[in-house]
Amino acid sequence: MESTSQQKTNVWAPPVPSVTRSFDDLPGPRGIPVFGNTLQIDPARVHLQFDQWCREYGAIYKLQLGKRKIVVVGDHNIVAGILRDRPDGFSRTTRLEQIWTEMGLPPGVFGANGEVWRRQRRMVMAGFDPAHVKNYFPSLQTVAQRLRGRWQKAARQHTAIDLQADLMRYTVDTIAGLAFGAEVNTLESDQDIIQQHLDKIFPALFKRIFAPIPLWRIRRSAADRSLEHSIHEVMSSVDGFIAQARVRMASKPELREHPGNLLEAMIAAADQPDSGIDDEQVAGNVLTMLLAGEDTTANTIAWMIHLLWLNPQTLVRATEEVRRVCGDSAVPTLAHMAQLDYVEACAHETMRLKPVAPQLPLETLRDIVIGDVKLPAGIVVVSLLRRDSVSDSHVANAATFAPERWLSEGDPAQSASSAKRISMPFGAGPRICPGRYLALLEMKMAMANLLNGFEIQLVDTPDGLPAREHLSFTMTPVGLTMQLSERGDRR
Repeated sequence: MESTSQQKTNVWAPPVPSVTRSFDDLPGPRGIPVFGNTLQIDPARVHLQFDQWCREYGAIYKLQLGKRKIVVVGDHNIVAGILRDRPDGFSRTTRLEQIWTEMGLPPGVFGANGEVWRRQRRMVMAGFDPAHVKNYFPSLQTVAQRLRGRWQKAARQHTAIDLQADLMRYTVDTIAGLAFGAEVNTLESDQDIIQQHLDKIFPALFKRIFAPIPLWRIRRSAADRSLEHSIHEVMSSVDGFIAQARVRMASKPELREHPGNLLEAMIAAADQPDSGIDDEQVAGNVLTMLLAGEDTTANTIAWMIHLLWLNPQTLVRATEEVRRVCGDSAVPTLAHMAQLDYVEACAHETMRLKPVAPQLPLETLRDIVIGDVKLPAGIVVVSLLRRDSVSDSHVANAATFAPERWLSEGDPAQSASSAKRISMPFGAGPRICPGRYLALLEMKMAMANLLNGFEIQLVDTPDGLPAREHLSFTMTPVGLTMQLSERGDRR
């Protein structure tokens, strides 16, 4: 049932202010008639623009994109309260839901709201239970060995590795094998297959969300037709995954009690009496896993390798840990993963500095007070998830890549307590990312194979400068390449 508190105004961060501001009272960059601030927005850099305007106008300010009213929040305490007040006080935005549906994408837990979200969340969490993920671990080992083989070939041929492209292949193959029991081997094939279609969906969704005029509704371009073809191909693959899983489960009823992968676990949960879940919603969550599992994990690994290269002492320490823990083993085990504390700290520090989702737009479902600002239902609130986590006011030496701050060692001022409290790369509250355990496992497995099998010779960008951030729903490093030599190769 929905909470009866939905009918009331919610207030955080006591003491309650005696005077509250309204949307119209808020500062913000000046816009122009009709368009408001729309023409000032650069979608690929909008997260940086939001941070800059936060420095100019304060922790809460306003924007207007055409008729849409936007409130931007950069205070981590208020952001945490917003994230905890889902799904009752805040939902995904109406615009996201409209464009997602318009593109022909089935509903999944990422975009679902209210009771639909609650039902889907139970199903997805059943699949992402750590005990289940551990059972699927051999699939992750297989994919990681393919990645290692691909990088061995590049090292022997002295060719530069397109880091982002290879890591996307790794994460697509992992989620397809581990989550769906499907053999999608893009790492050992130079044909992108499903990946080339997946890569079009998030950028198109992001572009349409920010588009001032919905041109695709007026006249379909070649890019629009290509997108429609890609969505058709992806959904055909998704339907195939589900059909194959149902055939397996029909021939082996024991899979309902002991599923062999995440999809089987989701189907078993969906088929429970009164689950309220149909195959369209299962398909939506298969798609969500493919999209989110590809972009977010691959981007974080790429950022981590880049930051380690820029900080040689951390690279040396991470390498020493991997080689001490994994030894001569060519196939890192689950027991090895559990011992890679410094590598995991590197992952957390990477996500603090380079979160793949630096902002989160939500929509108010009721009248609500955030900070000292009273807002009506239907206002979009953009939470800035990185601003305070890279501020010296909240985290000591915030700009420094210091994985040690996530461990119980060194200067107490550098301890993990403040970083953990402020950094929210997986979100927070009831809608915290259900795949966070799997994501960390994928990150550690990729790094174990890299650092145990190779010496990094160079991580570079097109201009030789630190990687530029490009936002296209997720935050991607632009143009990263890597050159490797095999461990022990002195040539």
